[in-house]
Amino acid sequence: MAARGFPYTDLKDFLAALERAGELRRVGVPVDPTLEISEVVTRTVRANGPALLFERPTRGEMPVAINLFGTEKRTAMALGVESLDEIGNRIGEMLKPELPVGFSGMMGGLGKVMQLKSMPPKKVKTAPCQQVIYRGDDVDLNRLPGLQVWPGDGGIFHNFGLTHTKHPETGKRNLGLYRLQQHSHNTLGMHWQIHKNSTAHHAVAERLGQRLPVAIAIGCDPVVSYASSAPLPADIDEYLFAGFLRGERVEMVDCLTVPLQVPANAQVVLEGYLEPGERLPEGPFGDHTGFYTPVEPFPVLHVEAMTMQRDPVYHTIVTSKPPQEDHGLGKATERIFAPLLRFLIPDIVDYDLPAAGVFHNCAIVSIRKRYPKHAQKVMNAIWGAHMMSLTKLIVIVDEDCDVHDYNEVAFRAFGNVDYARDLLLTEGPVDHLDHSSYQQFWGGKAGIDATRKLPSEGYTRGWPEEMTMTPEVISLVDKRWKEYGI
Repeated sequence: MAARGFPYTDLKDFLAALERAGELRRVGVPVDPTLEISEVVTRTVRANGPALLFERPTRGEMPVAINLFGTEKRTAMALGVESLDEIGNRIGEMLKPELPVGFSGMMGGLGKVMQLKSMPPKKVKTAPCQQVIYRGDDVDLNRLPGLQVWPGDGGIFHNFGLTHTKHPETGKRNLGLYRLQQHSHNTLGMHWQIHKNSTAHHAVAERLGQRLPVAIAIGCDPVVSYASSAPLPADIDEYLFAGFLRGERVEMVDCLTVPLQVPANAQVVLEGYLEPGERLPEGPFGDHTGFYTPVEPFPVLHVEAMTMQRDPVYHTIVTSKPPQEDHGLGKATERIFAPLLRFLIPDIVDYDLPAAGVFHNCAIVSIRKRYPKHAQKVMNAIWGAHMMSLTKLIVIVDEDCDVHDYNEVAFRAFGNVDYARDLLLTEGPVDHLDHSSYQQFWGGKAGIDATRKLPSEGYTRGWPEEMTMTPEVISLVDKRWKEYGI
């Protein structure tokens, strides 16, 4: 069942829906975007608190909306469902006739479903995001209440800017979510990581000796904002995916100074270009890993135009070690893409990406075990599956284990494993932000087989039966519980 008012016209429409549902609190006193907002938000997230609208930030010219995706309930609301599993189930049902084979087949099937069940973005001539226009010397990024989240951060960052680029040769669009460090009143550092599609676009532009046009949309409707974070392959358009999630086309408008399109109902849009070969030091930045990422050279965006709605709202996010607001975004991706992972690896029953593992350090996977070393086969398949290739630790359990019950998973992983035989060690790519790997971008990985072992795997002792109470006694105690006076 879709949430009331879904799909939302824009960010303000979503904020109104959150307020009606008691999921938004307005902060009417002045609050400093340097560190103070971060501490307030972090405490709110860890208390499972509401979305926040800071109406009077002491820097910038607009209110700050934050913690919009901080719970699974609000993330489901943002995507118009009661449960995040609903979207995955829709995709799973529609993929059944496709019978894709392998990763390319799965993603090809997904693309066909998107095209059949949705519509491409809709181009409009006029847009709310261009009600106010600043060009050239009038551009001033200080109008935005960007945050300094942690004391050691290298300055002000804009943490929810939806970044649009096109492949210089094919024209294929990419939408990504990258942090943006404010270098000056009209320049930004583009922290797009080595595994990201926009990095590939920039590399081609530099090889050709061309500027790369870039457009950044801040404060989009929540479905578009989520789609920017989804781990889609390069050949699947994020706006087609957003249209599928919304159930209607996303309205887009031509930018004023670059050959790109942006969501017509964004709150703020920044237009500019990257000069080939130009880099500036970016960072440090307190990231979702819980540690500061070091200073590295990254491309520089020169902002030539800044457009916005009248009375815009600035959307951002706080990053820190878990729990933090990105929990809702990570869980949405886990649930939405579950049937796709099962199509790629049919052995999988369910999986969980723990927030404490920042969603790419650990995967807990249940399988219907059928043959020797089945768990190891699944581990290797996961390490070959798109962005799941960055997973550092995979724990495989039997299908009767609830992968979302971490106590039960720990019971299996601690008790069902002979670490001389059931531990698979390998090496492969890791996340750009991983600080533990001895070499940047690659490092060690481990797979733990916590399934029941078979005689054909060399286990000859006879696997013991786990203790369970009889259904009759359970029913008896249920009926008499009040009598016991406990």
